[in-house]
Amino acid sequence: MENWLTKRAALSPNKVALIYQYTDFTFAELNDTVQLYASKLFNDDIKAGDRVAIFTGNSFNGYIATLAVQQIGAEIVFLNTRLSEDELSFQITDSGAKLVLIDDNLDSSQLKNIDVAKTRMSELLSMDRSDSYQPVAEFDNDAVTTIMYTSGTSGRPKGVLQTFGNHFYSAFGMSLNLRINDEDSWVMTVPMYHISGFSIMMRSLLYGIPVYLIDKFDVDYINKILINERASIISLVPTMLKRCLNDLKPGQNFNSNFRCVFLGGGPIDNWTLLRCQMLEIPVIQSYGMTETCSNVVALNFEDAQRKVGSSGQALFPVQLRIAESDADGIGDIEIKAPNVAKGYLNQPELFAAKMTSDGFYKTGDLGHLDEENFLYINGRKDDMIISGGENIYPEEVENVYAKIDGLESIALVGVPNDDWGQVPVAYITVDSDAFLNGPDLIEYGRNRLAHYKVPREFRLIEAMPLTASGKILRRKLDEVEFEVM
Repeated sequence: MENWLTKRAALSPNKVALIYQYTDFTFAELNDTVQLYASKLFNDDIKAGDRVAIFTGNSFNGYIATLAVQQIGAEIVFLNTRLSEDELSFQITDSGAKLVLIDDNLDSSQLKNIDVAKTRMSELLSMDRSDSYQPVAEFDNDAVTTIMYTSGTSGRPKGVLQTFGNHFYSAFGMSLNLRINDEDSWVMTVPMYHISGFSIMMRSLLYGIPVYLIDKFDVDYINKILINERASIISLVPTMLKRCLNDLKPGQNFNSNFRCVFLGGGPIDNWTLLRCQMLEIPVIQSYGMTETCSNVVALNFEDAQRKVGSSGQALFPVQLRIAESDADGIGDIEIKAPNVAKGYLNQPELFAAKMTSDGFYKTGDLGHLDEENFLYINGRKDDMIISGGENIYPEEVENVYAKIDGLESIALVGVPNDDWGQVPVAYITVDSDAFLNGPDLIEYGRNRLAHYKVPREFRLIEAMPLTASGKILRRKLDEVEFEVM
């Protein structure tokens, strides 16, 4: 395929590509800025095939630098800015990154002792440009363009090798599902170093639509954009959505061009979805992961209201099946699609172990399909609790408790027990003005759930340990200080 940025700049030079802090940049302006930046990188001895690590938040310079690396034909290695020195050192070493580009607005002290060339993004702008630089003319479908390390919910991070073809088919499937049109624009609140963020950048080039780049999650600022601007789509994770809803004043509505909240980043309780229904805010739930280059399953507009709680149906390029299902139809979610990643960097055997003999990727998630082939997520296979021979799916229990006023978040885990093997225990955070106690919470559950599913204990914590994408890190909960309620 032709270079996506240069082609889009030729097709839609005067259309707005990026809106950052109320300043608009057209596709022509974006292309000119990116190519200038790329020529300076090229002059700094970054060439096609090199790997460049990016340490950035959702800043203008980070957006430009990321696209510039791609224009040279180098591979982008995204670094999660919340990681420790040891974690970053592993990823930089494992990837073989030649250079780390650092966002000037970030504290990068955890990079200081890592033995790798580092350049602040502003420093690069003062360097000379190369007269011999030319952007790559074509993007090879099979060529790796991004490496994203998994968020670590299941042990040591793995570098996921994502190709241009992966990103293209991800965007293609989503465009059919959302029926993207010329009036659309996408609010990017999720970090660009995560697949949910970077995929918005690629969709912008492929669809020819603007991105509202949000550098930090300021709920008041975001709601002002949704109310006063012409933003039509916003990507949120459940925690973000709840904060946006709580900030809305009575009678406030999003702008007339607004079409949907595109929801990812883990399960959400049905009560929050019902609140959105009452406020007439369409929510498009979805399902995907780093290894599938974003979404492979999503709801559409017609079914969003009647299929509350479902992640939707497989997108057009995607084959989906449930393997080894139990008596309730719950089994392993497996995916076959052109947007499934190429593999894991330096760990090909691990990726091969996740592939079936007929080419399906084993996601490690549990789910079931209804009679219309809508997918419902039942949780991670590794998260399932087995108590006295009974299977307990954390999301089912969490959904029941999420309706309680004042309960901000809940995560169910299994703890060892001599009699039952495991018993469920709930970690919770609560609103500052909430009055909740353990015995009442247990009684609430016993009135609504099979008794073996009810948490034996409620542990109050200050904050949930989260990944960059907003998913709860259950394996970190046993390290968090708590108070038994």
